[in-house]
Amino acid sequence: MTLPTTVPTRELVTIADSTLRIPDQDCLTHLQFRRFAGCPICNLHLRSFAVRHAEIRAADIREIVVFHSSAAELRKYEGDLPFDLVADPTRTLYREFGIEAQPRALLDPRAWPTILRSVVTVSMAVRRKEKPAPPAKPEGGRLGLPGDFLIAPDGRVLASKLGQHADDQWSVDELLALVPSTKARH
Repeated sequence: MTLPTTVPTRELVTIADSTLRIPDQDCLTHLQFRRFAGCPICNLHLRSFAVRHAEIRAADIREIVVFHSSAAELRKYEGDLPFDLVADPTRTLYREFGIEAQPRALLDPRAWPTILRSVVTVSMAVRRKEKPAPPAKPEGGRLGLPGDFLIAPDGRVLASKLGQHADDQWSVDELLALVPSTKARH
């Protein structure tokens, strides 16, 4: 599949029932595709973005995170994040952006250290009653792969990454490193 080079203007509904527009005409958009609501790996990853959200906004980037779970499931597990979350249980956006589900999501040894760390972190949060336990049978399954797209206000895809395993996504530092080289282009 060919990755999109431009993103047509559209409106998406967040789990807070607000409407947002992508691309955002006023700033860069980091469109993240995560796995399922309650995913320990996704939770660990998104917490790293949450603690640096002010820094990301200062770089003129809007975070939008898409999950292949329902809005109700997302509210239960991820509703406290400081950025927009979009439910895509039919995987319409996933297909459009070439995001797949494959057994390698969990079978790739490069993901194993983060899987272990995330399970321990989430287990401790569940024990302290800070988070609900991850779903035993997540909506859409466990084999989703992540994806990242940096989109200019005019809809051009400035950079993208399709994950090869469950922990293969941009870090905050990798995202911010893309901004100086792409900012001059928009």
